[in-house]
Amino acid sequence: MTEPTLTPADLRLLAAAGGAAPSLHNSQPWRFRPTEDGRGIEVLADAARAVPLADPTGAALHIAAGAALFNLRVAAVRLGREPVAQLLPDPDAPGLLARLDLSDAVRDAEPFGRDLHPAITRRHSSRQPFSNRDVPEAVLGELVAAAGAEGAVLAALEEGGVRRVLALTAEAVERTSQDPDRQAEARAWLRSDDAVGDAVDGIPFAALGSRDRDARIPMREFAGRPPYHDVPARPAERFEALPQLCTLATRTDRPADWLRTGQALERVWLLATVHGVRLTVWHQPMEWPDTRWGLRDPADGPGHVQLVLRIGYGPPGTATPRRPIEETLDAP
Repeated sequence: MTEPTLTPADLRLLAAAGGAAPSLHNSQPWRFRPTEDGRGIEVLADAARAVPLADPTGAALHIAAGAALFNLRVAAVRLGREPVAQLLPDPDAPGLLARLDLSDAVRDAEPFGRDLHPAITRRHSSRQPFSNRDVPEAVLGELVAAAGAEGAVLAALEEGGVRRVLALTAEAVERTSQDPDRQAEARAWLRSDDAVGDAVDGIPFAALGSRDRDARIPMREFAGRPPYHDVPARPAERFEALPQLCTLATRTDRPADWLRTGQALERVWLLATVHGVRLTVWHQPMEWPDTRWGLRDPADGPGHVQLVLRIGYGPPGTATPRRPIEETLDAP
């Protein structure tokens, strides 16, 4: 059955869900607009919100847009519509990243296995210490299957792989700390406690998390090396002895793969949130070609690692500001 055109309230619900997706530095590099027939919605890149030094290829922008697209799909099911996605639908419009056809009634009330919609607003990045309790194999299996359903491979690393990825991430963090331009780019997305009430993007001080007292967990230093001067010092706490890490990879490394990665990331993250599992995305080793190449496990065959995920049990993380719908949704 063909559904009627989307109402303004429908479009706002969709845009709110899409706008809650994760993005590098919470830059939120997307816009949404209804399709010409009024029975769908499109995702467009907002190039003014790119992070060019940390993301010179635009992969992170596409991953963010893919995550937003997945949230749109989840919200569409809530509206009773079947989400049919087309990636990069127009070669002559490179800024048009995806089109979602919502013209038919939904066929499966829970196409993702669980109701993920409530998790959209509860999903936050946690940069706090996790416990030493491992995520159970059964839950990991669900997360692996969720990524696979979106065309990506989620691989849980064994101890040797974890130590290799830790070393590569620490190397990338060190290099970035020595690059004033990259440090300035990251700092530009920090939001002070005084300004956070008016902020619509970026990372609040409260979301920076703690420092690892034993310097085992290489978190991004948004504010540069201490002393931070204008940024409150982060408390030092004991983190997990050996973090539980996963890689998210695709067989090829093209814009469509980056969009699939974003959808896989958000599907995994929402499902993890349902299970009470926290995530931190490590983008740092992706920002240097040689450290990214080193993330590959040759035993897995050809593939391109797109992200590193730290998973575990701990505090839920702090909410980050969101752009108002009026900024992200083009009026019909």
